This record gives sequence, structure tokens and C-alpha cells, in this order.
Amino acid sequence: MRLPWRKKARLIEPKPMVCLNFQELQTAKEILAEVFHARPSDVEEMIQRRLEEKNSPTECEDVLWPSMFCLVD
Repeated sequence: MRLPWRKKARLIEPKPMVCLNFQELQTAKEILAEVFHARPSDVEEMIQRRLEEKNSPTECEDVLWPSMFCLVD
């Protein structure tokens, strides 16, 4: 007699390896879409625009925060 919760052993197929960076990017896109209530295409555009801003050389960079902080007593 077999116990009902014991099932016949079966081979589990490994999932194909997915690039971790790609998976992180997809997760980040989903989070951005949810936070900004945006469509996935809008999120893609936001990321692309941000990358272009980051890579474009500018003569006068507007810096919001100084690169170093100094605490004075």
C-alpha cells in the first residue's frame, strides 16, 4: 500500500540560465512602471533619455550636490 502523499519520483528539468543583469533590468522596469503609473514603452523611453543625458558631453554641468562634504564644528 502506498501512502497518498508519496508520489513517484520524477526528474526535474533545470531552467535555462537567464542573464542576471537582464533579469534585474526587467524587474527595475516593472517597478518603475508601477511607481510612475506608466506603460512599459514609457519606462523604456525614460531609461533611454536618462542614458542619453548621462552620455552626452556638456560644457557646464549642473551639479545638484557637491562631490565632497565637510563637517565643520
